[in-house]
Amino acid sequence: MEPCPGDCGDDYAAFLRSKRFAMVPSGFDVDPSRLPASSFDFQRDIVRWALRLGKAAIFGGTGTGKTEMQLSWGREVARETQGEILLLAPLAVAQQTVNDEAPKFGIDARLVESDADIGPGINVTNYDKLHRFSPERFAGIILDESSILKSIDGATRTKILEVFAGTPYKLACTATPAPNDFMELGNHAEFLGVMSRVEMLSMFFVHDGGETQKWRLKGHAETEFWKWLASWAVMFENPSHLGYDGRAFILPPLKMHEIIVESSEPSEGALFAMEAQTLNERRAARRSSMADRVKIAADLVNSSDEPWLLWCDLNAEGDALAAAISDAVQVAGADDNATKIERMLGFSHGKYRVIVSKASIMGFGMNFQHCPNVIFIGLSDSFEQFFQALRRCWRFGQTKPVNCYVISSTAEGAVLANIKRKEADAQRMRHGMIEHMKIDSEAALHSTARTADAYHEDTATGDGWEVRLGDCIDALRDIESGSIDFSIFSPPFASLYTYSASERDMGNCKTHSEFYDHFRFLVSELYRVIRPGRLMSFHCMNLPTSKSRDGVIGITDFRGELIRMFTDAGWIYHSEVCIWKDPVTAMQRTKAIGLLYKQLRKDSALSRQGIPDYLVTMRKPGENLAPITKTHEGFPVSLWQNYASPVWMDINPNDTLQRESAREEKDERHIAPLQFEVIRRAIQLWTNPGDLILSPFAGIGSEGYVALELGRRFLGVELKRSYWQQAVENLKAAERQAKSGTLFSGAIE
Repeated sequence: MEPCPGDCGDDYAAFLRSKRFAMVPSGFDVDPSRLPASSFDFQRDIVRWALRLGKAAIFGGTGTGKTEMQLSWGREVARETQGEILLLAPLAVAQQTVNDEAPKFGIDARLVESDADIGPGINVTNYDKLHRFSPERFAGIILDESSILKSIDGATRTKILEVFAGTPYKLACTATPAPNDFMELGNHAEFLGVMSRVEMLSMFFVHDGGETQKWRLKGHAETEFWKWLASWAVMFENPSHLGYDGRAFILPPLKMHEIIVESSEPSEGALFAMEAQTLNERRAARRSSMADRVKIAADLVNSSDEPWLLWCDLNAEGDALAAAISDAVQVAGADDNATKIERMLGFSHGKYRVIVSKASIMGFGMNFQHCPNVIFIGLSDSFEQFFQALRRCWRFGQTKPVNCYVISSTAEGAVLANIKRKEADAQRMRHGMIEHMKIDSEAALHSTARTADAYHEDTATGDGWEVRLGDCIDALRDIESGSIDFSIFSPPFASLYTYSASERDMGNCKTHSEFYDHFRFLVSELYRVIRPGRLMSFHCMNLPTSKSRDGVIGITDFRGELIRMFTDAGWIYHSEVCIWKDPVTAMQRTKAIGLLYKQLRKDSALSRQGIPDYLVTMRKPGENLAPITKTHEGFPVSLWQNYASPVWMDINPNDTLQRESAREEKDERHIAPLQFEVIRRAIQLWTNPGDLILSPFAGIGSEGYVALELGRRFLGVELKRSYWQQAVENLKAAERQAKSGTLFSGAIE
């Protein structure tokens, strides 16, 4: 056997290392004695872990000390780099961080308005002042309440991602992210430079069609996704989730009270009052019951001398509450920033007993643990806003039971029941996320290593066939140059169908360009092992793009890219045939917008034809020393005319090997055996009996099955063990049938 020329083995090993998606540490270690003495053990360990990484995210429950951890992290980065650190925080949170939080931990931090105020150490400002600073001057950037990155199309998010792309040290801190919002995780990964949101979706998620924002984890990628997340983020609600003593962080009781006001006015166009259905109807119902709801809230507040936090949804509600409660202050959207900051800090310091605002204005970042009483007299449709607004008071550090009143009208429906349902769903999913990451997070915090997934090789042989378990590129290196008569296969479709979580899986790529970089290793090896003058055929299709993953709805010329890769490597573009596919079946399976009839009626500018398959054939230059001959009797002209057609309309999409026994529990929609008739026609056209057929992506053995059927020999390679095992069983069955004389009844030469 000839070895691979040059150092392609070393090149390939280096490429595989580059595909590994765990966060590569770029920071430094620090003696824990340098961290604040007030820190809990889990806080010191998290800070040291984040410093070792250099770029990290802390998704911690409200009140678990994220402010202390980010200040401690920032101080150590400033010491290590002798550089300046910028901490971005929401309105008034910046002031609270500098004036109230930093002094408690003995950490110096300054409030800054522009570049002119910057000094050594930690500099704190509001997100809305970002444009006043030169990002390139900072050695480190800290995002407090980094869920601001959730607005994926927002100008602030885009600017943050762009201007801090080259910052050496980065830390993002927020409460545990919304468990059903993977986009938020993608935005954090992109900010930290781990992986772009688009790359994350391509590698770990599948889009089931229809609704462009609905992505779910690929079943087989689930474990690897959580391991990847744990390589750059730590997630917990209580330190006990990370194996620490969490008794000091048990929340006091939360008492929910629902007060329902009878709706006296019917919805517009109705004879009787009824439950509102649309957003406009709900707002109309709120306006009609506003006076009653405001009176109930005011009576509760005015009969008490304790602090109260009131959340409204409409401007009129806020104005009415401020008028009905004599010692209340309101933080409204129309107020200037100075007024907002003064009133928010004044409430946190006890200067004001009662404060009124919207969750969209004041619901993130502030610490109001001194207040045990919360009223919602209006709710938006955002459960996250409700959750965050409630957590301003009900958070670790609160010493009293928290009373939360939700005041609504009958026309608004079962508001509290809906909130409780969403909270239960979110809590279940959030704890699931934490549990998935628990082992890896504990290992990372305690500096213990996690072993990587093992790579296995094996070989099975029979009479005229051999199937190797392993990486096709490694396997082809052991094949003698010019020893293969023909190759036919269907390559992974550039992350559309990802077969495994291995970095050796070509479909397991972050981007199309990474797939092409991986596939090129195979292209060159195929060129080496195919006989001069002989052919190689690959089955493919062009790939649809989606707006949320690719930015546009359209089609990628995957077929053309593969052709260019082969011709660049020296292959001759020999021929191709288009294989018809039923667009109705494709529409039912993918729900592609371009194939929906309703889109044709709505705006046919987005309507398109279905996407066919192709069998593309390349030829290796040189003289074919073993001509492939046919006879009139074995290959009549009528058959040739059918095979020579540039479009095959008669391929049965279900004419494939049985696939279900190869499926694993978490496999996605990626087992797609090549149709027998496509393989059969190619082998009949371009090989002689006894020729050796190669499939570098053997799957469950379709190409080998047909090769044995037609009296050829077969060599296959398959990476995934369950597929390899099924291929072995299928080829054994083909061998038995061949020996019994039942497999060749339809053979034509």
